[in-house]
Amino acid sequence: MAAAWEHFGEIANVAQLTGLDAVKLIGMIVQAANTARLHKKNCKQFAKHLKLIGNLLQQLKITELKRYPETREPLEQLEDALRRSYILVNSCQDRSYLYLLAMGWNIVYQFRKAQNEIDRYLKIIPLITLVDNARVRERLEYIEMDQREYTLDDEDRKVQDVIMKPDPSHTDTVVLKKTLSCSYPNLPFKEVIQKENEKLHMELQRSQANLDVGQCEVIQHLIEVTQVVASNSQNETEPQYPNVNTNKQARDESDTNTITNTKPHSTSRSTSYGHQEWHSDLLGCCSEPKMCMKTFFFPCGTFSKIASVATNRHMTSGEACNELMAYSLILSCCCYTSCIRRKLRMTLNITGGWFDDFLSHIMCCCCALVQELREVEMRGIHGPEKTKTSSPPSQWMES
Repeated sequence: MAAAWEHFGEIANVAQLTGLDAVKLIGMIVQAANTARLHKKNCKQFAKHLKLIGNLLQQLKITELKRYPETREPLEQLEDALRRSYILVNSCQDRSYLYLLAMGWNIVYQFRKAQNEIDRYLKIIPLITLVDNARVRERLEYIEMDQREYTLDDEDRKVQDVIMKPDPSHTDTVVLKKTLSCSYPNLPFKEVIQKENEKLHMELQRSQANLDVGQCEVIQHLIEVTQVVASNSQNETEPQYPNVNTNKQARDESDTNTITNTKPHSTSRSTSYGHQEWHSDLLGCCSEPKMCMKTFFFPCGTFSKIASVATNRHMTSGEACNELMAYSLILSCCCYTSCIRRKLRMTLNITGGWFDDFLSHIMCCCCALVQELREVEMRGIHGPEKTKTSSPPSQWMES
């Protein structure tokens, strides 16, 4: 099941990294660590340790050290280890997210092994005999004392337990869907599943080429998990919500004085469906930057649309602004907006509690408003329109 350290060299074209010295390789590793999607903490820990080594090597003239046989060979071995380290860190960005979760502890061990290997090659380079510098000696001692701890985060460990279950439950698939959506914030969920399947099939081909039977079984299980998550998400999106804009409008043709557009109460739209989860994540506001900025600078416009659906009463932006300002004067604006969130949940039959609603608006009211508006737009629901009244036609009195 565990991928060998030597096999990481087959993931990328190592030939592209040849010709780069140790300092440039360390710079590439630091850049790759900043874009990692998984094992972020381990990548940053590893990059910090390599920065210390890079600062030491910058003080030394590597080109001169390569002239001597006793220093050239250890330096070349150090550069080979750094190339493998770059491939390891870069894999935390490019490889399948589910595969990285399943191989979580194995990758943790690879980070530990990589640091030990690099430190070992650094020790056998006779730097101190060539460079009689107290600062160099001090930095070398500091590198030896800098022993980083690599581990698997608790959240990643929980998701790893979920994906390794033989038969994931509905709750497990919801957790996986949210985790994958956060991993690919700018992609629709169908494209996320498609991309994960492509990457998993590539991992399967590599494992088959390496004759790793255990790893092939794990990857096949992950492919089945993606199929289960995709089918469950498709079943969730199958119910078509009624288009409230095309619902019947009560009109009295004989009365030309009043023309009123009415829509059934919002609860009638949701009682026929079971309790559901949010289709949009609370922290997924970054995927809608335009909506996020608009809500941040003009929250009244966003709040009015949400309140219109939640209360089944048309609310203008001006009315929303007056409400928010009034509740802000008594320091209870978040209480008011969380109550509207609760009404919206009840209208749309979304699971949750009042404490979750209040906590969401306390943590980030802008994120909560964006999530609520995205949910309303995803379901295609609009609040009732403002009642329009037209004046009667002109009448003339005959004399």
